Amino acid sequence: MSDEYARRSYSRFEEDDDDEYPMQGSQDGGYYRGDSTAGNNDEGGHSDSTEGHDEDDEIYEGEYQGIPRADSDIDVSDAQRKKDKEELAQQYETILQECGHGRFQWSLYFVLGLALMADGVEIFVVGFVLPSAEKDMCLSEPNKSMLGLIVYFGMMVGAFLWGALADRIGRRQSLLICLSINSVFSFFSSFVQGYSTFLFCRLLSGVGIGGSIPIVFSYYSEFLAQEKRGEHLSWLCMFWMIGGIYASAMAWTIIPHYGWSFQMGSAYQFHSWRVFVLVCAFPSVAAIAALNAMPESPRFYLENGKHDEGWMILKQVHDTNMRAKGHPEKVFSVTTIKTVKPEDELVDIGTDTPVWERYRQKIMSLSKQIRKNLLACFSPEYKRTTFMLMAVWFTMSFSYYGLTVWFPDMIKYIQKQEYDSRTKTFTKERVEHVTFNFTLENQIHRNGYYFNDKFLNLKMKSMVFEDSVFEECYFEDITSTNTFFKNCTFIASLFYNTDLFKYRFVDCKLANSTFLHNKEGCVLDFSDDFNNAYMIYFINFLGTLAVLPGNIVSALLMDKIGRLRMLAGSSIISCVSCFFLMFGNSESGMIALLCLFGGISIASWNALDVVTVELYPSDKRTTAFGFLNALCKLAAVLGISIFQSFVGITKALPILFAAGALAAGSFLATKLPETRGQVLQ
Repeated sequence: MSDEYARRSYSRFEEDDDDEYPMQGSQDGGYYRGDSTAGNNDEGGHSDSTEGHDEDDEIYEGEYQGIPRADSDIDVSDAQRKKDKEELAQQYETILQECGHGRFQWSLYFVLGLALMADGVEIFVVGFVLPSAEKDMCLSEPNKSMLGLIVYFGMMVGAFLWGALADRIGRRQSLLICLSINSVFSFFSSFVQGYSTFLFCRLLSGVGIGGSIPIVFSYYSEFLAQEKRGEHLSWLCMFWMIGGIYASAMAWTIIPHYGWSFQMGSAYQFHSWRVFVLVCAFPSVAAIAALNAMPESPRFYLENGKHDEGWMILKQVHDTNMRAKGHPEKVFSVTTIKTVKPEDELVDIGTDTPVWERYRQKIMSLSKQIRKNLLACFSPEYKRTTFMLMAVWFTMSFSYYGLTVWFPDMIKYIQKQEYDSRTKTFTKERVEHVTFNFTLENQIHRNGYYFNDKFLNLKMKSMVFEDSVFEECYFEDITSTNTFFKNCTFIASLFYNTDLFKYRFVDCKLANSTFLHNKEGCVLDFSDDFNNAYMIYFINFLGTLAVLPGNIVSALLMDKIGRLRMLAGSSIISCVSCFFLMFGNSESGMIALLCLFGGISIASWNALDVVTVELYPSDKRTTAFGFLNALCKLAAVLGISIFQSFVGITKALPILFAAGALAAGSFLATKLPETRGQVLQ
């Protein structure tokens, strides 16, 4: 970059305190062009703004940062700032038209897609590792429930935090920070051993990835012209589906393969499910690496008074697309763009101020700005829109997450009922001097008497002994799964190298009985065939893959029929499909209905993401999106908790709850303003 250009750029800002740059002959009040015809016909032709630059220049981060000198006179009214923003929105749309849609947008599409994929993976991780982790870490039922919900709590906090910061410090920087936090704590969670530490790491991992959805959609939308915005934001949604497919495939491939694990004594064990957790961090790491090659949103720079930075990025977009289309001779003809003076100017704290005090004041200033942005979403101009969107986000999330978690639980309940129907029951049996060295599975023994029997090197799976007596019996090398002794009596019996812990003995009496070399901690059963786990992976794989048709349809029709018709229509059809759940009494039937519901409802989510991006101005976009996405995660926690409580009790209430919420959401969606064909505010 030439020094001459930097000097001229800086001196221009020194001499002109007004945020409206000098105009040179345009009649539309917009940005101003040089003679593009001459520039295109003459290889040496160029505008003043491109002088001294070649195609390979890096983005100019010049001395001027949109912060006036101390002696500048800043007094910009809200009305003037609003007018500047409206002019910038119109000019920006025209500039994007000139830049075209091409290689740059597709490159950014795949980079942001990786970040969205990481969010999709995070939703599935805990659900897939839970069957193994609950055995590996001795989890009780309350602990299992908390582990399943902790990610949603983390994502709720992250969505609000990073969404708000992205409007203050930039889309790219915020996304890099949140993805880095997700990667670091996903990595740690695969190695930590204790339940509390694992829970903490998954919470912070969720806090990190929670900001990806609000930032990704806002970031990408600011590089898209209005006729491309709805379609390409919908195509971007496909990466969430790809994340679900990736998580399902990796779980299917890795978790059942126990040969991939290792341990150091009994204190440290690294089983295959931990390998799966580690692999699930790869999309986030890949997104960080790719995002480093992408620029900040030029719209963010222009909204914050940074003209040169925004101009250089738009020139990069233009030149990248023109070279890819075979027109490298085309010159970016924009010379001046409208910018908006920021409301909150940076304050010079002074070099003699302690470091901690500087950081404290910066954090306090940032907190005030975030609070002001959030309150602005509830100002008279946006209050109705915000409340309507809150209702739509809440109802859709409550029904979608509630049902999608309820489906697998219902399938597991159906499987358990079928398994229990094959249970063999033995009553008042008397067994003496017998050696058991084979698997005992799915049996109930009541009022039995066992004398001088040996249980050697065997597995007990789903075994229950009730009101029985074991006298002078010997248990050695026992591995148990879902096995309990209830109200039993043990007399002069010996337990050697077993995993039969105290919680396996419910109201039992042990007289002169001894436990030697009991296996330490909870033991993951390596010999279990995990057919049920395979089924869960397969169900989630099919359910995620089923949204592909809905993604394609919504992308192709989003700009043709409008956002609100897509949102309301898909919600109504999803509402109707809920009632078919009444007829799902088999595994195959429930899986088919899960696929049907997911394939239909995805169009609603795509439309909701697009309309949320387009209803708020650039300086409040990620704050509003983050707040609504945080509300979405809260609704997900409520929906999952309520729907799970009805598993095995009734199907009617969950279905009625989901259908009612979807009906209310589809009605409220019709009251939102249509944003198709509008410039991005």
